[in-house]
Amino acid sequence: MFTSIVVLPARWLAFKLGAVAEPGERRIHREPTGRLGGLAMYFGFGLSAALFSTNPNTLGLLLSAAVITTLMVFDDINGVRALYKLVFQIAASLLAIVVFGIHINAVALGPQHVITLALGVSIPLTLLWFVGLQNTINLIDGVDGLAAGVVAIVAATLLLAAINRGETDIVILSGALIGACVGFLFFNWHPARVFMGDSGSNFLGFTLAALSVLSVAKGAVVFALIVPVLALAIPIFDTVWAILRRRMRGRSIAAPDTGHLHHRLLDFGLSPRETALVFYFGTAIFAAVGLAIYGHKKVLLGAILL
Repeated sequence: MFTSIVVLPARWLAFKLGAVAEPGERRIHREPTGRLGGLAMYFGFGLSAALFSTNPNTLGLLLSAAVITTLMVFDDINGVRALYKLVFQIAASLLAIVVFGIHINAVALGPQHVITLALGVSIPLTLLWFVGLQNTINLIDGVDGLAAGVVAIVAATLLLAAINRGETDIVILSGALIGACVGFLFFNWHPARVFMGDSGSNFLGFTLAALSVLSVAKGAVVFALIVPVLALAIPIFDTVWAILRRRMRGRSIAAPDTGHLHHRLLDFGLSPRETALVFYFGTAIFAAVGLAIYGHKKVLLGAILL
């Protein structure tokens, strides 16, 4: 796996540049840990996609993903205010949406009812999806192996859905993302030797959003988005609850806290590995439901038996 080859060089670079997470109140690690694993994941995904992908939007995806990954490296090194990070996310997303045309362009309410979206609707809708997924993955990146494992499962879900529709190009890109996540997990499983950092979590969220939109472009958006939305049901719920919780307490929605689901599981007595596995299991169950709705009935039967 290409990612595995460059994880340790990325770790060395993190210490060289000062992109290091020190042990603290909201962190469960005990040693200073480099947090530029996102560079390794981008390299692994990018190389695989460049070599094997046949999708015409691949170059636009890689360039846009490079922008968000690079911008967030500055956050991993120096720390950036939440507002600036949001600006970074919006800028990279608009690059993909407006310049490279990766956006939702139609809504299908049924086999014979397809509504073409005006750009004034399509662009904001897709932008919300991109920015929302970036923040969702970022918020669950609080336990070793959690975010990378969840994204790998969601990417596998997109891959299976693409196989069902005969979309070879989406299969290749989803497989490349799975490989990047799994290659990184070898070094990120508890106790982690390297963290993905904001560069990694935003890269993963951005790429998931792009892959699902590219897949949607070939099918009915209402149904095509069911798969990633259901697969990400737990992280999405955790994100929405975090926003509501902070607002009810009169705090900024960007203010960090220890109220996320993974924090609650740790407080309940689960180990970091057990916490990650709980998320994996829940993600797989919801993903199975999404695939069943999309036509994989045997997958739903397996989920029910579990």
